[in-house]
Amino acid sequence: MGNHQSSKRDSSMKSEKGGTTGSGNGHHRKKSITKLMMTTGSSSPTTNGADSPTAATNSKPASQLLPVEKLAKILTQKTQQEESVHGVGLATFSKYLFPRYPVLAEKLFKHFHTRANSKHDHLTSNAFKQQCDKLFSILDDDTIRDNMVMMFADDHCESGPTMSPDGMKVMLMCAYHVSMDHYSEGPQMCLVISKTLKSVVDSCFHTKMQLSVQFVSHWLEANCPRLITPLHRYAVHSLATSYRSLEIEGPSLVAEKQEDDESEGLELATPVLEQPPPFGDKPPHPHLLQMSMSWLLAGALPPLYSRPQKAHSPTNSGVGLTSIAFLSKFLCSVPSHWINLYDSDEMGLGANRFLHHVLAYKGATLTLLKAEGGSIFCIAAPCEWKETHVYWGGEESCCFQLFPKFAMLEKGSKMLYLNTSVRGYPLGLRAGKDPRAPIISVEGGFDKLQFRKIPYNLQCIEVWGCGDQSSREVQLDIKKWQVKEAERQRCVKLSAADWLDHPDRYLLELAGRPQYHQKQN
Repeated sequence: MGNHQSSKRDSSMKSEKGGTTGSGNGHHRKKSITKLMMTTGSSSPTTNGADSPTAATNSKPASQLLPVEKLAKILTQKTQQEESVHGVGLATFSKYLFPRYPVLAEKLFKHFHTRANSKHDHLTSNAFKQQCDKLFSILDDDTIRDNMVMMFADDHCESGPTMSPDGMKVMLMCAYHVSMDHYSEGPQMCLVISKTLKSVVDSCFHTKMQLSVQFVSHWLEANCPRLITPLHRYAVHSLATSYRSLEIEGPSLVAEKQEDDESEGLELATPVLEQPPPFGDKPPHPHLLQMSMSWLLAGALPPLYSRPQKAHSPTNSGVGLTSIAFLSKFLCSVPSHWINLYDSDEMGLGANRFLHHVLAYKGATLTLLKAEGGSIFCIAAPCEWKETHVYWGGEESCCFQLFPKFAMLEKGSKMLYLNTSVRGYPLGLRAGKDPRAPIISVEGGFDKLQFRKIPYNLQCIEVWGCGDQSSREVQLDIKKWQVKEAERQRCVKLSAADWLDHPDRYLLELAGRPQYHQKQN
């Protein structure tokens, strides 16, 4: 009897142990951030990295964790020399890994410290390696987004972690700086970045001061799913490659590290905008699509609109080539160039002007509409524009409101419409799945705009091409052919037999022109 009960108790304990181990090693996506905390955090007080020195090395081969081993050893030595602490401290972590992004370093170190359940202000070497291993194992975009929102959330309260408007603005500003500092044309800064971030934060919070991290993560997933993923990718890149520059001995270690990072060609898929020439008879006209807005749209649109090209590195050293090979797994390399096809302020506002400059472009396009009051809307077309009386467009078709609040209005197939000639059907440009009530409607004269049946005066239209260079070249070739064909048809040569029955001959005779004999001609 007693043996039977003890065997039951032993079997139940084995099943509990097996269940705990299975849940700790799972790699499936979990929608709830609460489950994410339970999975990535410590399941019991005895799972601290200091108490289990081999926890980080048992799950993966030693060759994959060699960079982390070297990095942990170097940071431990630096912390011992500068802070007199045996482990990895915040000052050393920020100085040698993220010297240009102290806010990102502080948030990431605090995130590591919380998940490791460390009782000290620093991280032990084993705890640091364990947290790096967990960060490297996150490959799913949804899990990356949940993890980054949790990292920038406020201190945990009784109801759970929350996000404030300032916290979300700091997170977005970090993502913007990381993307713009590694811009393919060099570091960039936009004068309207505060206005762009304000539109995103106001749209998410709706005048509220606190929101749950679940709500913020779901809002980002619905409106701009790829906006903050570069933060995770840059953190992974820094943790995996910084040991190379840290192994170099010298007083200018941090400066050399920054130069190496720039020379390795880190690109984070921000589109390159075509800029007007800075010198000329007139000052360059500022485009409606600013740099910060292109960064925001690149994180909100499907990858079709910012399709990466082949990566290139300005350095031929072994370090640069290895870094590019590593980044090809985690990062989008060189982004596409967005070319300005039509600007109504320079080319005139009208339906014929729109058709002349936009039709025959074979790639994806972005149409920006500015209404009175400063409201700006964007219509994304995944293929070339068609003039027809039926709705068209693929699954990547979508429309946004950019200002005063940023939000994705609608997305899906067969939601685009353009008709300027077919009678009996509505004239103008439309976007929306419901033909009877489109979200955005531009009248045939291209002077009025309706947003959800609210009328506005249309002030400006810009169209940007998001395809490759060949799409623009094909469009220009078609335009040249059209001009030559029009010139050819303007001068028509007629034979003598055709001229005898031509209506222009009778009109000239009625006007009093005499008839000439064929021999005289």
